[in-house]
Amino acid sequence: MPVELLGKSQQELREWMASLGEPAYRGAQVYHAIYAERRFDFAAMTNLPAALRERLGREAKIGLPAISRKYHSADGSVRYLLPMRGDSPAGAEGAATVEAVFMPSNGAQQAAPLQGRQTICISTQAGCAVDCKFCLTATLGLVRNLTAGEIIGQVLAALEDNRERLAPRTNVVLMGQGEPLLNFDATMAAVRILLDPNALALSPRHVTLSTSGIVPGIERLAQEKIRPKLAVSLNASNDSERDAIMPINRKYPIAALLEACRRYPLRPWERLTFEYVLLGGVNDSADDARRVARLVAGLRAKVNLIPWNPGELPYRPPAAAAVEEFRRILADKDVPVFVRYSRGQDIFAACGQLAVIETGIETRA
Repeated sequence: MPVELLGKSQQELREWMASLGEPAYRGAQVYHAIYAERRFDFAAMTNLPAALRERLGREAKIGLPAISRKYHSADGSVRYLLPMRGDSPAGAEGAATVEAVFMPSNGAQQAAPLQGRQTICISTQAGCAVDCKFCLTATLGLVRNLTAGEIIGQVLAALEDNRERLAPRTNVVLMGQGEPLLNFDATMAAVRILLDPNALALSPRHVTLSTSGIVPGIERLAQEKIRPKLAVSLNASNDSERDAIMPINRKYPIAALLEACRRYPLRPWERLTFEYVLLGGVNDSADDARRVARLVAGLRAKVNLIPWNPGELPYRPPAAAAVEEFRRILADKDVPVFVRYSRGQDIFAACGQLAVIETGIETRA
């Protein structure tokens, strides 16, 4: 079986090339070609000798995820369905379909050149085991972890699909299917490639990992020399409320979560982000807002308020007045706060909607 190169680090490719009897630096050349130049055909790697290109064509592969379907939102966002073959020898066997979302900052339509930046939301697991009650992804359960190649491949597939119209800057958010900190090693292997100046060369300021609050994972991430920004899904102002909508809180309650956040070593330019999904009549009261302000007091953090995105679940979006009152109470307490309205609601691409739902304006790849 050909060796899968997608997801391998530069050092791994150097060692593999040396095992073939080739100079190790050829591995660095292949690494740069895949991630920096986005060349996925060995024949196009013209800095390699012809004989080596032919050998790689026989003995290796670059398994960029195929796009089976894509759905176009009225706001310019695109949701991709990406089948994963699951033939990796690294323990991720089993076919699965995951989702990624491409969001142009200016809402440009498909043929228009983009301005400013694009944001790509990617998955780290197929499905999710955390079981947040307001999230459609939870209805899938956990199918399996993704490999580093399957994670980084989502970014490459979205960039490739939009190659002719990309904006100068790319943001990546690990906020799709799955809990990144429950697939820590593969997620961080992919993140290192995203942030490597010799690979995709993204800035740590432009890559964000979102967690439901896996305290040991937060503590482990704190020890990483190269890491993304951290966003924590808080979503409730007390333990009883959070227990009901986020069962993970029974294992890692709010006090333990916030203690891990207080110990988290922020870089000089960095703030923690607390995400708070507003559920109408559940966690959106003025008292909730005042409790949240007390919880985050003293932390270098901001709060993103996210009105719940509709799905076949027993919740409703908050009233506009409740959103504004919640925002005002936090702002009056000097908490940096922003209201984030999710993109792609009409194609089930918004926060909490990724459940491989085949609906919307579809084009087949």
